[in-house]
Amino acid sequence: MSKIKPPAAFFDTLEEMPNPFKEPLQSLDHLLSDYPADAITDYQHASEFIYSYRGSPDTFSTYRREIEHFLHWCWLVAKKSLHQIVRQDIEDYVEFAKAPPKSWIGQKNVTRYLNKDGHRIPNEQWRPYVSPSNVYAPSQPALQSLFSVLSSFFNFLIQESQLAANPVSQLRQKSKFLRKQQTHGKIRRLSPLQWEFVIDAAEILAAEQPELHERTLFIMNALFAMYLRISELVETPRWQPQMGHFQLDQEGNWWFVTVGKGNKERDISVSDAMLNALKRYRLSRGLSALPRPGEASPLIHKTRGKGGITSTRQIRGIVQGCFDAAATKMRQEGFEGEAERLGDATVHWLRHTGISEDVKHRPREHVRDDAGHGSSAITDRYIDVERAERHASARQKQIR
Repeated sequence: MSKIKPPAAFFDTLEEMPNPFKEPLQSLDHLLSDYPADAITDYQHASEFIYSYRGSPDTFSTYRREIEHFLHWCWLVAKKSLHQIVRQDIEDYVEFAKAPPKSWIGQKNVTRYLNKDGHRIPNEQWRPYVSPSNVYAPSQPALQSLFSVLSSFFNFLIQESQLAANPVSQLRQKSKFLRKQQTHGKIRRLSPLQWEFVIDAAEILAAEQPELHERTLFIMNALFAMYLRISELVETPRWQPQMGHFQLDQEGNWWFVTVGKGNKERDISVSDAMLNALKRYRLSRGLSALPRPGEASPLIHKTRGKGGITSTRQIRGIVQGCFDAAATKMRQEGFEGEAERLGDATVHWLRHTGISEDVKHRPREHVRDDAGHGSSAITDRYIDVERAERHASARQKQIR
């Protein structure tokens, strides 16, 4: 299986993906040399399904990934079109996804498409799966995402009169793929030491290249101090974050108004430290220290051109640069283990880290509302007191 040629990226980025309703694809020859007869129809429906989630960058990326992986398997491994897929095929695909061919696994994320002679072409270095060790093993949340997205996709095809049944819903024992947990999974976040090195790295970058990295420092502060999701920093058709979204109330308190998961608007209380970070960032851009009511300046500006950043990939690259610089410094100072674990960190860990630190000192209801959690039960997952007490009570257990 490892000799199967790695497939091309079937779908471009959110910013570059053409509107499939206006520009239907006529051929897949630029992506595949051999494909089933109905593949173009499959691709058209898949494109329309994915494109409909363009209002949320995170959801778009998740749906694109799962649908793309599944089409890779359908066309290149099973040699089937979507209308030929039955329940057993879903089981076979899940087993494949749990151990994909090594030739399909990359050791780092690379751009999906490249610009060449005015055209977008698939990047030959791109791989569907990514693992630094070149051994891919999906987590339980990843498998849950697989089932959820594919089920939604097949329901969409049924509504479009393309299929008569949903093969995912016909599975009788998803439990053989999905483990039930007695407790909630561990929250993925930075340790206090890791965060110290990460924010130090951002401050050093800002001091060395202020014209570029004052923005970097502000991004890191905003992700941590206001628990922002990456999608809340970039401009999308649904949301354009602006300086005017920092708002002063009648009591002299500053709030940041954002639109998050589920298209829900929320107010985030802005701490004094975050307000100082905002002032520093704005002054570095030649703006007044604090925003005017209704100010339309982009929250995260482009360094080239006008307007705000529209790419979540660019934000991820900025954050990863801080992670890499922090890991290098940690190794130099002898924190090899912490540096190694930092290699697994993602942008979303900063949100988790900020929430975890705040819930130690603030009422959980306050943290819940700032984070946009639907219930206190979600916020409770960030409280480690009971877990710590459970371990402390077990520490002195005797075996003999």
